[in-house]
Amino acid sequence: MASLLLVVFVLSLVIHTVNTLGATTINDLLWLLYNKLPTPNSHAARDQARLRSEVLRLKKEMNSVSAQDDFARWAKLRRAHDKVYAEYQKTESSLKSSRTSFDRAVSTLRFLGTNGLRFALQFWYAKQALFWIPQGWVPRYVEWILSFPKAPMGSVSIQIWGIACASVVGMAGEALAALWVLAMRSRVQRKKEGLEKEKPVPAEGEKKEL
Repeated sequence: MASLLLVVFVLSLVIHTVNTLGATTINDLLWLLYNKLPTPNSHAARDQARLRSEVLRLKKEMNSVSAQDDFARWAKLRRAHDKVYAEYQKTESSLKSSRTSFDRAVSTLRFLGTNGLRFALQFWYAKQALFWIPQGWVPRYVEWILSFPKAPMGSVSIQIWGIACASVVGMAGEALAALWVLAMRSRVQRKKEGLEKEKPVPAEGEKKEL
């Protein structure tokens, strides 16, 4: 059962990572990667980026021209802007529909690969012992808790092992986050002290400005 122990631990780590990053962030990253690959939406995504840049350029140029002093040029820019903007909206609407289907598929696959797989493993191996506890190490009621719900008495069930893995991963994640915050604060403090040391020291007898 050593491999199953590792699978449950890795699965707990993946679930914690997904919950920490957030489903929206993961979907956004996967959507960007999906559009970089030679997929049916990649061409539309490039067109959308090009049209957005063109809309911003025409809008900026249109704002720099006075409608009263140079109406002909302003009207020409306005027509070009409206045409490109209509194309941009059409492309954006098509991509939004594709994005909705993409998010739905990714969410389904993410659930099947994380919580769905965890539920399946817990159901399939509910009556099996992942490992045994030496006899007499813990009281009887503790053995019952560790074997909950259907594993043999005196063993550790996959449900309890999963809870233990999730707890360890969660505490490790919080510890790493705290260390990261402390490291960043220390870095900012050292940078601040370095800037203070670099300040010029007034010469002796020089009057300090108030």
